[in-house]
Parts: sequence; structure tokens; C-alpha cells
Amino acid sequence: MTRDGSFKKVVRRHAEQTGQRYTEALTDLEGIEDRMFHRPAAQRLVEHLRGRYGIDAVAATQVSVHRADVFRVDRNDGDSWIARAFPPARPRAGAEGDAAVLQFLARHDYPAERLALDEAVSELEDGSVLVTEFIHGEHIPPFTDNMTVMADLLGRLHALPMDDTVTRPGGAQGIDTSREGSPRQDLLAALACLDAVDTKVPAGSRAQFEQLRDQVRSADDGEGLPEALLHGNLPHAPDHVLRTEHGPVVFNWTASGRGPRLADFAWLMRVSWGNPKLIDPAVEAYCRHVELTEEELERLEGVMYIRPLYLDAFGCRRSLANGGAAGTVLRQFSDPDNTHITAEAVRAAVRHLPRPAGRGARR
Repeated sequence: MTRDGSFKKVVRRHAEQTGQRYTEALTDLEGIEDRMFHRPAAQRLVEHLRGRYGIDAVAATQVSVHRADVFRVDRNDGDSWIARAFPPARPRAGAEGDAAVLQFLARHDYPAERLALDEAVSELEDGSVLVTEFIHGEHIPPFTDNMTVMADLLGRLHALPMDDTVTRPGGAQGIDTSREGSPRQDLLAALACLDAVDTKVPAGSRAQFEQLRDQVRSADDGEGLPEALLHGNLPHAPDHVLRTEHGPVVFNWTASGRGPRLADFAWLMRVSWGNPKLIDPAVEAYCRHVELTEEELERLEGVMYIRPLYLDAFGCRRSLANGGAAGTVLRQFSDPDNTHITAEAVRAAVRHLPRPAGRGARR
């Protein structure tokens, strides 16, 4: 990345719009790659777990579809574990927060992964490691009943009574470890992705690029809407839900925390791509547990853009950083026409549900 005058202007603008100092904004833009991609050595992880816990670990095998730092750890002396070896850029407090969420879920008997033992967080080479029990189950194929299963799980999660044991904000995808927290962090991460490659945008793609950037800056982040404990990324079933003999189980809680429940629900509905056959049963499953307010329904379409805008910005950064053209990836997920169709279908599905006796307008 060059430090010419054009890029310095981008950094100054990024600093102004994110409330950072110039040096912080420069680090924000130049350090994205290292913060997002972490590839720990499997054998080093095995040695660490042997020494830390006194277990007879024999192998660590990458199991995540999307991440190179999630491993199945097989043992000679017990059941397998899952180990998440987080990058050094993620503070230990992040892994400890994950553990606190899992302890909260266990107390409420919510179907989530369980910690492998009480002291489940350790340190490895300036990063942290979280170990959980291995879940024996199968992935739920897409375009079957997967959306309905996840909608029911989300509704049950959002209906849990919160207490002071889980206080951290959540809802952002958190691939950029400096942008964990509320859904707004997804938008700030998206802005960083775009600003990091601003000087690489071809002239023919500039208008489309600026349109995406403007939408990221003005998107509805869900602030002020009813809050609950969020999972943060439930639609990605291959990495986040398994069907077991005891029912579906949710895992990967790195994006979890308190936040506007609509962010979770809107992202799940967005991946229906407007298909009523997917939307209607999913809405019914979610609303068995949660009654959405009129304000949530009104702001649904705006909030539905949060994660898609991040994904499009992420794709744009990757394409331009590798010499591609921005125009090929700008609106893959945040297509406005399909987003509108999807939001309208969801509103219609919610409003066609039977009202509980004695209730009038939604609160």
C-alpha cells in the first residue's frame, strides 16, 4: 500500500469519519490482512494443550469451512475437543467473553456447545485459545428446513432473560478483530475495507464504489431497538449449527453479545433471497418466541443491509487488493431490489401471523 498524497487523504478522511487519530486510522487500514487471517500451526497447538491441561492430545485437524484457526483435537485419554486459536490481535478478554456467554447458555439449558472444562481459556504465542466439547452431529443442508431451524434457535435465544454475567456488546461478524462488538462495528469494518483500497479503484468503477461507500456510511445500525443476546452470524449453518440426536446445537459464539435483536433476525431473513417458501415458516418459528415491534418492522429493510454491506466491502477489498475490478463484487449481497423484496415478504409474513388473544397493535 503506497503512502502517496492520495492515500494520505484517504487516511485523514477515514480518521475523521471514524473518530480516530491519523496513526490509528493508518493502522486500521494497513493492518486488515493480519487481523483477519490467522493460520496457527496445528502441532504447536497440540503441544500447548498437552502442557496446559495435561491431556494426551494426538492431533489437531482444521474443521472450519471459513477459518484456518478452528481445530478438532483428538485425544487418547478422552473425548475430542474443539480448539479455537484466536489471532494475537484479539485480546484475551474476547475469548473470556465467549466463555462467559457459553456459561450463561449452559445455565439456561440452551442448545449450544459447552466448555471443555472450567478454565477453558489459555494463551498461546500472544493469542488466546478457547476449548469446547466436540459436537457429534451433521450439517443441515441449505434450502431444506435449515432456515426454520435457525429461526427457532434465534427466537429461543432472543427470549432468554438477560443478567449481568453477559454485558459485552455483540452482533458484528468480528472477522476483523479490531471491530468486534455491536452491529455498527460491521459497518466500520466495511468502511475500513473500502478505504484500504480506495486508491486502487479503476476510473470506470469509481461511481459504483462511492455509492457503496456512501451506503455503508449511512446504513441503519439498529441502535435504539429492543435488545437481546445475539449470536451474530447464525445463517452460516456449516460453521454454526449441527443437527444431533438431541436436536440442533449452535456453536461459534465469537460474535455474540448484547445488541438489537433485529440485526440477527434481519441477517437470517436476508439469506432467504426473498423466497416466501423459506421466509414464511422461518418467521412463524421465530415469532413463537419473540413479538417484533412495529418499529422493528419499519426498520427491517435498513437493518437488513448491515452484514451484506460488510460482505460486499470485504469482497471489494479482496478483489482490488488482488488486481481485480471493483465492479464485479460491489452489490453481490446488498442488491437493493432483492433486499426490498425480501423485507416486504418478511413484513407480510409477520403481519399475517395470528395475534395472541387480547393484544392489539404490536408494541
